[in-house]
Amino acid sequence: MRIDLAHSPDADDIFMYFAIKFGWVDIKDYEFSNIGLDIETLNVEALKGTYDVSAVSFGLYPLIKDNYALLRTAVSFGDGYGPKLIKRKSSRLRANFKVALSGRYTTNAMLFRIYYPKARVVYMDFMDIEQAVVSGAVDAGVLIHESILDFDDSLEVEKEMWDIWVELAGDGLPLPLGGMAVRRSLPLNRALDIEDILIDGVRVANDRKDELCLKLEANSLVRISSQMLSKYLDMYASDDSMELSEIQLKALDKLYEIGYKNGLWETPIVTEDYLLPKEYRELRNS
Repeated sequence: MRIDLAHSPDADDIFMYFAIKFGWVDIKDYEFSNIGLDIETLNVEALKGTYDVSAVSFGLYPLIKDNYALLRTAVSFGDGYGPKLIKRKSSRLRANFKVALSGRYTTNAMLFRIYYPKARVVYMDFMDIEQAVVSGAVDAGVLIHESILDFDDSLEVEKEMWDIWVELAGDGLPLPLGGMAVRRSLPLNRALDIEDILIDGVRVANDRKDELCLKLEANSLVRISSQMLSKYLDMYASDDSMELSEIQLKALDKLYEIGYKNGLWETPIVTEDYLLPKEYRELRNS
């Protein structure tokens, strides 16, 4: 069975997917496509229902919950770190500063707009944001993915998205960023198969991390060196990415509570209600 699986080109998504692509995981009778698109494009395509399985921003999910279920695996959270709001050194931001964000439906854009309601937002490809700030095309920009590790010397951090999250959500919860969703039109047993395969993919990737990092670099599949890749993966693609934990579920519930209270969606959302029902197999076979 052919499954269209779409992921972003950032290092953690590639790392979590390519153990499957390299044949290190038993994929049963499935054939997975390899569709790599930036996260905002994936968000927009998810609104259309384009792909069977897709990486999405957690901040988008309430808008697609009727058509997609959240998967428990390949999740990205920040814990003491996350996207960064950067500006030119010695500059001062006014309340209505012009800012570049990586997409309307990204989680960082959701939190940013709540925290900076007067900012003038423009959206652009995440790879163009740093240069837009350097050139003065915008007053500031939110860096995501690998760009948070190394940016132009003329820039400085104005605000960590982690700090915004703590101010909005309180202490003790990781910052939800993105995960994977599966189309509800797939048979439930197939969707559960896919979730298990992706869980295995993340597990194998972590078990063979050094080998996989070198292979990704050798095949020019990532934009950074294996040394920086390892540092980045420690942040966003570790054992914590394999399956949603209780603390991660609480963080997602808090994110959706914040969005609901700020009028971003019409009904409150409890994350557990939108995961695949693992008990289905037992009930089916009983």
